[in-house]
Amino acid sequence: MHHHPYNRKPITVFSFFFLIYHIPQPIEARNPSQFTIKPSRHNVNIPEIKRHLHRFGYLQRNNNNVSFEQALSRYQKNLGLPITGKPDSDTLSHVRLPRCGFPDDVDSKTPPFHTKQKYVYFPGRPRWTRDDNIPLQLTYAFSQENLTPYLTPTQIRRVFRHAFAKWASVIPVSFVETEDYDTADIKIGFFAGDHGDGEPFDGVLGVLAHTFSPENGRLHLDKAETWAVDFHEEKSTVAVDLESVAVHEIGHVLGLGHSSAKDAAMYPTLKPRSKKVDLNVDDVVGVQSLYGTNPNFNLSGLLASETSTNLAADGKLVRSEGMIYSTLSTLFVLGFLNL
Repeated sequence: MHHHPYNRKPITVFSFFFLIYHIPQPIEARNPSQFTIKPSRHNVNIPEIKRHLHRFGYLQRNNNNVSFEQALSRYQKNLGLPITGKPDSDTLSHVRLPRCGFPDDVDSKTPPFHTKQKYVYFPGRPRWTRDDNIPLQLTYAFSQENLTPYLTPTQIRRVFRHAFAKWASVIPVSFVETEDYDTADIKIGFFAGDHGDGEPFDGVLGVLAHTFSPENGRLHLDKAETWAVDFHEEKSTVAVDLESVAVHEIGHVLGLGHSSAKDAAMYPTLKPRSKKVDLNVDDVVGVQSLYGTNPNFNLSGLLASETSTNLAADGKLVRSEGMIYSTLSTLFVLGFLNL
């Protein structure tokens, strides 16, 4: 049946809002080069999953008290996945994601006032202390013999300066670069394969980096990775954002374990060609419980920004306090009301 165009009912402001509100889920543009995984039981088998659980602390070879299902359930809980105890699609996809090499299964005891926390500590809650230096100052240096061919020393130094600044902005700790690698508190380098610390790297993707608990200070990155600071310049489909990994590993240097909050900097996995360089509330509360609060930092501002997500410049839809809206539609309605 043919309808004359002039017989169509106009969209009112109310019906326009109704359409916006009932969009079922956020919509955002996807980068076609973004790393994706379509798991199946054929490409991730049970032995591989067991090796993964052994590697990251969920199964102990000499401990028969923990079943595969129990270990898998704990893995799912720690990564913020649906807890099924079965190798379902969500779990299978995470098994092969690039990630930090530090085990997830660490001490989860936290202060009782923070009952919804997802951050954890190293066993024993170690932290950096300096009796004669308040506020705390830590030095860091780069191994000149162990760099990456993908970036210049200047680029590497700039990335880490930004990454350290993220943590320094929320706690009373400052980070100062030094040329003396041997005496620096934090020692940073890119290493390949077995490099003498008992934690060999595994090549492209897989484990991206690892760090040791305070006050060890060693921060090692896998030299085999295609490290990047600008995805417009580095076109590799397996490129890894250096600042995202640096922010994460510095959290370990300070004493934080892995968070189960997927938007936290301390979440253990990171897809190629993706960035996660900002601290969320879970990261901040976790590190402040170890070191206290930077007097210039305002937690309420961060809480507000996470409660009401800033509108993105690309027009993607975001949810804020139960309502979905977009930059384009909001401007349209405001303009209509001002007519």
